[in-house]
Amino acid sequence: MPCGGVNRLAAVLSLAKCGAKLPAMKRINWSDRMNALVRHSFAYLLLLSAVSTGLAQEWPRFRGPNGSGISPAKTIPTTWTDQDINWKLPLPGAGHSSPVLWGNKVFVTTGDDQTKQVSVYCLGAVSGQVLWQKTFPFTPHHKNNYNTFASASPAVDQHHVYVCWTTPEHYTLMALTHDGQTVWEKDLGPFVSQHGGGTSPIVYQDKVVLGNEQDGASFLIAVEAATGKTRWQIPRTSKEAVYSTPCVYESKDGPPALIFNSHSNGVSAIDPDNGKVLWELPDAFDKRAVSSPVLGAGFIFGACGSGGGGNYLIAVRPGGPSKKPEIAYTIRKSAPYVPTSVCVGERLFLWSDSGIVSCVQAASGEVKWQERVGGNYFGSPLWVDGRLFCVSTKGEVVVVEASDRFQVLARNPLGEVTHSTPAVAEGRMYIHTTKSLICVGGQTAVKARD
Repeated sequence: MPCGGVNRLAAVLSLAKCGAKLPAMKRINWSDRMNALVRHSFAYLLLLSAVSTGLAQEWPRFRGPNGSGISPAKTIPTTWTDQDINWKLPLPGAGHSSPVLWGNKVFVTTGDDQTKQVSVYCLGAVSGQVLWQKTFPFTPHHKNNYNTFASASPAVDQHHVYVCWTTPEHYTLMALTHDGQTVWEKDLGPFVSQHGGGTSPIVYQDKVVLGNEQDGASFLIAVEAATGKTRWQIPRTSKEAVYSTPCVYESKDGPPALIFNSHSNGVSAIDPDNGKVLWELPDAFDKRAVSSPVLGAGFIFGACGSGGGGNYLIAVRPGGPSKKPEIAYTIRKSAPYVPTSVCVGERLFLWSDSGIVSCVQAASGEVKWQERVGGNYFGSPLWVDGRLFCVSTKGEVVVVEASDRFQVLARNPLGEVTHSTPAVAEGRMYIHTTKSLICVGGQTAVKARD
């Protein structure tokens, strides 16, 4: 309701309370009018909140809001050439981390085994200009040949950007201001894994949450975002290192829960306030969890696998105060190991490591189609305005129609090795290769604010 309408109604109500004679007017049902006022005011506040949140927090973690991998952006081209690239910034040191964005700033990390430094970059989201760079020493160590020393994606909120990296001696979690000043640094102890690190932190309310599940002593931890002080820490049994990043499940009949996937503990729902296990499906997986959990159609989707195969994806009906979680269905054929799936409405899309894409009826598990697009993939697909975008290890951005029919819409070569998942914010897509950060799209997006 316009502000003038609210003020006029308030004046009339004030006169009525004082006993003044109201001017002749059509009979008014004041109860209905007040109910309408409340509804319109509430809707207006929700709209303001949504607009504010959408502008400030468009891609704050790995795979965007709550790890969904979904963006409604309409200014990402299906096909592009070098002339369509807004900017391409060479970055020294390799990194498989995904970019994150807040407002007009994009944050990304790299790790250089020659200089023995991990770097955190802050760039202008529109211009690609380096606003600041911070470097931190680390000790190069053995890892999987497909991994890098900067594979964990940052997380960001309105105050800080949060980054982490691992060495055999130290697991470092750090917060920096948006201007690049170190706020706090936390050493989580040794990290033991033959493959190196890669799990990303997330921000939930006023806490930074991180899963430290490795070959050595393992735990889940939440720290105060402002200070780094530990809020809670719970031990975890571990069969091998986990590379899955949690998401948040909002229950209709229970408290919100952090969802963690792992071989050792299956699918776990953790109370974000105190670390208490709300429910667990401990035998959900028989192999390593690398892909991250996603939500859709009332389910929690998760996958496990290995380099030797045996991958499968499960749809889990969440547990609650009076019900146990259960597996609704399992998909084994051409299930992903590393890439995380994406669920939009009634459709669940799987993109396997070997380039087989599946469209699944999310509610039932019925496979609508399953087709090969070619290539190998470590990055995860994104749903952007009715299309799936996924980048192959050779740097080919494959675009597939996200519908009940299979159609490859485009193949856009980047010419650089890419193991990361893109980010999409304010109408632009950001792709981190092993050599560069590339920005495309957004011709009709908001004006530059750098």
